[in-house]
Amino acid sequence: MALKANASDSRTRSSVSIFIVIGLCCFFYILGAWQKSGFGRGDSIAVEITKQTDCTVLSNLNFETHHSGTDADNLSDSQVQTFEPCHDRFTDYTPCQDQSRAMTFPRENMNYRERHCPPDEEKLYCLIPAPSGYVAPFPWPKSRDYVPYANVPYKSLTVEKAVQNWVQYEGNVFRFPGGGTQFPQGADTYINQLASVIPIANGTVRTALDTGCGVASWGAYLLKRNVLAMSFAPRDSHEAQVQFALERGVPAVIGVLGTIQLPYPSRAFDMAHCSRCLIPWGSNDGMYMMEVDRVLRPGGYWVLSGPPINWKTNYRAWQRTKDDLEEEQRKIEEIAALLCWDKVSEKGEIAIWRKRINGDSCPWKQGNSRVSVCESGDADDVWYKPMKPCVTPLPEVNRPEEFAGGQLKAFPDRLNAVPPRISSGDVPGASVDAYQEDNRLWRKHVKAYKKVNKYLDNGRYRNIMDMNAGFGSFAAAIDSPKLWVMNVVPTVAEKSMLSVVYERGLIGIYHDWCEAFSSYPRTYDLIHANGVFSLYKNKCKMEDILLEMDRLLRPEGAVIFRDEVDVLVKVKRMASGMRWNTKMVDHEDGPLVPEKILFAVKQYWVGGNKTKEE
Repeated sequence: MALKANASDSRTRSSVSIFIVIGLCCFFYILGAWQKSGFGRGDSIAVEITKQTDCTVLSNLNFETHHSGTDADNLSDSQVQTFEPCHDRFTDYTPCQDQSRAMTFPRENMNYRERHCPPDEEKLYCLIPAPSGYVAPFPWPKSRDYVPYANVPYKSLTVEKAVQNWVQYEGNVFRFPGGGTQFPQGADTYINQLASVIPIANGTVRTALDTGCGVASWGAYLLKRNVLAMSFAPRDSHEAQVQFALERGVPAVIGVLGTIQLPYPSRAFDMAHCSRCLIPWGSNDGMYMMEVDRVLRPGGYWVLSGPPINWKTNYRAWQRTKDDLEEEQRKIEEIAALLCWDKVSEKGEIAIWRKRINGDSCPWKQGNSRVSVCESGDADDVWYKPMKPCVTPLPEVNRPEEFAGGQLKAFPDRLNAVPPRISSGDVPGASVDAYQEDNRLWRKHVKAYKKVNKYLDNGRYRNIMDMNAGFGSFAAAIDSPKLWVMNVVPTVAEKSMLSVVYERGLIGIYHDWCEAFSSYPRTYDLIHANGVFSLYKNKCKMEDILLEMDRLLRPEGAVIFRDEVDVLVKVKRMASGMRWNTKMVDHEDGPLVPEKILFAVKQYWVGGNKTKEE
């Protein structure tokens, strides 16, 4: 019997509410069984629990039966498109950083390591398999130190970086001692050295950028100090380094300083870091340092450790000449001065610069002919825009002691404070009232999510992605030391709020969901998709976005969709052919609200299918 919501019939509404509560209890009891297994037992456990639990009411909550008028409503089960597993060789497929495609591009300025996405005719319309034996990751903080071998079965780093304490192979797990090329005594000791100069402990430094991150041990050990590091490294420059980072539960993306600008807004990070990252900082007229300057907040810090710092002592070990290293450091010092960075420390192999709080006394402000100032425009409009050797000007100030763009509160106070870019009116269409209302709304939404999914904040989900982050209010509402959120701001969004996200002390990235994300498969535990399919209507195919979500999602991972009911009906129908279990529920304000929520769980399954070649 179809349930019909009628505004004048309170008894019908009560019946709907009862059915929803019963249905949700059944659904998430099963969800818990799937997600606890982690070793391929999820399906059989779910079947047994279904037999034991009276969930027959679930069919009455199927929105297809009482919201007619959509194409998906009229499709029979036989018309549902089923997506088959890809061949096992695609287990670690990263579409826009595919190695075979990359080698066809120029090597100059690392162009071949940048994003190069496949055209439509080369896209895979199949499900990326997990490797045989895949298991659920260890919970944080154990995952920081241990990763199951079956999840990332690559040993080359244990040999190549053996003396540098990156990673060790121990039976059926990899162990990460916390070491790195420049910190063999461990990341904690190294960070303590930085903290003697940089105010890491008091919340002044909250967001960090790690260029050439390796397995991201620096970012991993910053997490316990309440600092979020956005780490990036090229695809397979060393085998699976970014994949290891994400498997450990550390924020990371595949990326490189090359020919296009980084996908982050201007004045985003409190600290930037390079530990022997092998980036030629002095080349291309200082273009890479100028790009770091663009994303570094006024008053922020840049850390460079390793060559050429302390070259007089280490030139033999680095197998380079004194003259070569001396010239490299001279160029770096010269560019730093032009950028208005003041060196605040150089000790051993670690040098630290601080960007001035405004540009009033900077060479580019005084018309120095040696400095090229970027043309006026939107410094945050960076998606596929070419990197240029020019300085991004800072906002004007009225007093010498004023921070350009406004001074941020220390974290955690900055999480919910009004960001300076909003209070100053620098973000078109974003008022203080709208920001505060958005915060209130997402606290309400997340509270409702937690009533439904008890795993949301208990440590089950470490790596979370918000596909349409807006102000970052979902991430702020769910904030916990047990998790982090990758706040994605779509390039097609009417209002670009990623700069606001960073001013709240959160991290994120620009992305176009018509393309694949710069990450390995199975790197997110939970994906939140608010209005994504309405946003991308008539821009690209729904299955492209859903298949990319499936690629990013771990087996037994969860998705929360929030969108108009007609959109979600189509999503639900397509997801049923992707080995996802789904359940649509009403908005927390009741069945009369046209916006609905679709919960999904990706079933556990692994590779072994050798018949699908493409």
